[in-house]
Amino acid sequence: MYQFKIIEHLSQDYWKSITLRHKILREPLNLYYSGAELDTEKDSFHIGLFDENNKIIGVLILKPIHEQETEKELKMRQVAIDEDYQSKGFGKMLVDFAERLAKEKKYEIISLHSRQTAIAFYTKLDYTIESETFKEIGIPHVKMKKKL
Repeated sequence: MYQFKIIEHLSQDYWKSITLRHKILREPLNLYYSGAELDTEKDSFHIGLFDENNKIIGVLILKPIHEQETEKELKMRQVAIDEDYQSKGFGKMLVDFAERLAKEKKYEIISLHSRQTAIAFYTKLDYTIESETFKEIGIPHVKMKKKL
């Protein structure tokens, strides 16, 4: 049995998500989170996927980036799935939940910067490439977008 949670910034579950994000996304690049960087996340929606023992197995962040009367946009960031759960559908479950939450909150677009290794994953979920390849944190990315 798996459970989605909206994680409160700086809560106990938030720190679990930081540990997972660091292990999957930052440690391989020898990067670390700064306090100032984490402080910028307080206005974001943090979504966690937990197992029956309350172990976090997946996380993603939705950051509001564009709010006008005509369209509201979120940027999906820091998507990470525990290594033991990768390639088993949990990433899709997490993104599907995030998209439903975004629609409930009246957002119209989700954009993201995808690492080259994740482009096929997002393409299968109907995200389209919106840019040429660029470097972010020293590795190739592309901007992708989906209208909800």
